[in-house]
Amino acid sequence: MEQKHLIVVGNGMAGIACVDQILKRKPNFRITVLSEESYYNYNRILLSSVLAGEKNLNEIYINSKEWYEQNEIMLCLEAKVIDVDPKNKVIHTADGRTFSYDLLLLATGSNPFIPPIEGVNKKGVFTFRNMADTENILAACKTSKHALVIGGGLLGLEAARGISNQKVPVTVVHLLDRLMDVQLDEVGGNFLKREIEKLGISILLNKNTTQILGEENVQGVLFKDGSQVETDMVVIACGIRPNVELGKKAGLEVNRGIVVNDMMETNDPSIFAVGECVEHRGKVYGLVAPLYDQGKVLAATMTGDKGMVYEGSVLATKLKIMGIELFSAGDFKADGPDKEIAAYQDQGLGIYKKIVFQHDRVIGTILIGDASDANKLLELMRKKELISKGRKGLLFGESVAASGSPSDVMSRADTDTICGCIGVSKGQILSAIKDQDCKTVSQVKACTKASSGCGTCAGLVQDILVAALGSEFQEEKKETLCACVPFPKEQLRTMIETQKLKSVQDVLDIYGNAIGCSFCKPALSFIVDEVHCGDHKEDRSARFINDRVHANIQRDGTFSVIPRMHGGVTSPEQLRKIADVAEKYKVPMVKVTGSQRIDLLGIKKEDLPKVWADLGMKSGHAYAKAVRMVKSCVGTDFCRYGTQNSIETGIKLETLLEGLYTPAKVKMGVVGCPRNCAEATVKDIGLVGMEGGWQVVIGGAAGKIVRAADILVTVKTTEEALEAALLFFQYYRENGEYIERTYDFVVRVGLEKIRRETVLASEETKKGLLDRLARARAKVVNPWGEASKPVHPMQFKDFVLPKEAEALIGSVS
Repeated sequence: MEQKHLIVVGNGMAGIACVDQILKRKPNFRITVLSEESYYNYNRILLSSVLAGEKNLNEIYINSKEWYEQNEIMLCLEAKVIDVDPKNKVIHTADGRTFSYDLLLLATGSNPFIPPIEGVNKKGVFTFRNMADTENILAACKTSKHALVIGGGLLGLEAARGISNQKVPVTVVHLLDRLMDVQLDEVGGNFLKREIEKLGISILLNKNTTQILGEENVQGVLFKDGSQVETDMVVIACGIRPNVELGKKAGLEVNRGIVVNDMMETNDPSIFAVGECVEHRGKVYGLVAPLYDQGKVLAATMTGDKGMVYEGSVLATKLKIMGIELFSAGDFKADGPDKEIAAYQDQGLGIYKKIVFQHDRVIGTILIGDASDANKLLELMRKKELISKGRKGLLFGESVAASGSPSDVMSRADTDTICGCIGVSKGQILSAIKDQDCKTVSQVKACTKASSGCGTCAGLVQDILVAALGSEFQEEKKETLCACVPFPKEQLRTMIETQKLKSVQDVLDIYGNAIGCSFCKPALSFIVDEVHCGDHKEDRSARFINDRVHANIQRDGTFSVIPRMHGGVTSPEQLRKIADVAEKYKVPMVKVTGSQRIDLLGIKKEDLPKVWADLGMKSGHAYAKAVRMVKSCVGTDFCRYGTQNSIETGIKLETLLEGLYTPAKVKMGVVGCPRNCAEATVKDIGLVGMEGGWQVVIGGAAGKIVRAADILVTVKTTEEALEAALLFFQYYRENGEYIERTYDFVVRVGLEKIRRETVLASEETKKGLLDRLARARAKVVNPWGEASKPVHPMQFKDFVLPKEAEALIGSVS
């Protein structure tokens, strides 16, 4: 059979979900996807999490570049389709390209609705619909003093939540008398308003915005009643309208959306449509779940199986906004004498529940504050099951198994939907467990995409795994930083960066227990420092004693002082100063270290500033999780075996990196030949000279663990070797776990991945790493400069009780 060319216009969730279903049927199709955006298929539901700083772009991709390649799909990004010629079956793009098709799938989604407000084209006015919008709003949040969101619906509240997380005061204005008027009744709207206001977001209802004030930039908004609000950023989130322009140009029947029948066919047998651009039985859908239902039917139709039909969807909205769970579905208004209501509300607990019945069937519900029964109620509505008794149980969970327990979820039929966003049933999940040996939620997600939408069904997926596998179930390890702040390091980095959290206490107050501990506070100190490239608020109370006084505490309470000697090279002048200090302060021991430096041991805490001042040298950071030293051999300067100038290179490497903090201590070595006299192959970073170039090695160790370093790259010039070392160094700073040495880091991440993302990465990626390293380096100061200006009066003094207080304590004892 001749291969057909299917062109998909749109790379969003609906279109690609349909393509995914088509691929499962293995048709003889050649598929091309044209996308106006510059991103791979991403989860639009999670844009609010990106705006809130909880996720980054890579974390919300549904399909990566590899997915398109594996399925032999030609993806054309930034390819806006502007015209369709149905007679010749050709489409035209804005950049002048043409594509011929046998089958055309329009998945063009929707456009944001812009109300007739004067001044919407001013700088500082945004919509919130796609990734580009999100990035624009995030950029504006860096300088904004106040944001105003027009629209108190689902999208507007999500935008307000994200902006608030960026530490920008935000006001939501809404035309009607209650928030989310499409999804909530009056009681629910008032309930939600009260809960959101508790979180510091201002709400203005019954406000008709008529004008955005200012010259070129936004300065405020004017309402129809004459009142004004000053603001420098406006986000318009007033709903969406189906994007039907291409449907019209193709001669398709169009009302509000592109009209389709129950088999998702248009009036042109070669052109199909799916998603938010579609109108079915007079309805358009802006939520994800109906779009996936449509995609399954359309995939069957397009591949010749016309047995499946789409009969519409029960509309349901589920979200968790700033910790407030909300679920709304079906007919919750209860208009009509044959409809009955069961309701419960507790303002103290922030809970409101309402269930609407008609002829002993659930037809609608609102749940605020506790949405744990959402899936169960939605299934009752979809299946139109009779509820002859047990209404109280539906409201309070008394006559059914505990919601979310394995026994509850396993009592459901295999056809029951578990993941409403993607439309994955319990039976599909059980099949993945049995046939594809899935044992974790992530494995089920990879096989079925269950929980890849909003993620709220992940608990139910886990319950099915527990019930089906018993002891074979593998609970996924969540590598959180600490119980005090229970988030993985990478997520913390994202939140710290996007929300501009510049102190440890900020992070603990917002995402932790506000106190912290001796592990997480130093860890957060490093992360905040690394993310902001040194431009942060240093909190000495979050540091260990060594970092607070810039010396290494010994078992007797005295301190060790090691000045920096670049590359292990010193001078008579430095040695005289060290000898003079040792005599003046009666230093008990002066010792040459294995790192080619000199250690002054046994110095009293109160003498530290004076010792530093008399030495006149930089700190060697021998006390910190930071760059310790670069050990070098004499190289070509003196050694007859030397092939590279190891002394000069070692000094330069240490000068480039000194003073920078790292996840764990970093020791480096540079040797002029493979004889390895300075042991570069057992260092965190090593440069090994050879005839005609250098080997750059990483992840070596010679302590409790002995490990030969891996070769990162072999290069010809010293400049290339130094660049490779710097690339790995910054990559380790950004991706290493706290107190994870490089030898563990290299094993965990994998050498090939490290190579791909450092020395073999794109020039843009390399430049980003080196730029961030340079910004951090520019903020480095010599901590021993605090000799003349202590951070606080007690920094170098021991806390000793006065004799009177000691005597009083003794007498009480």
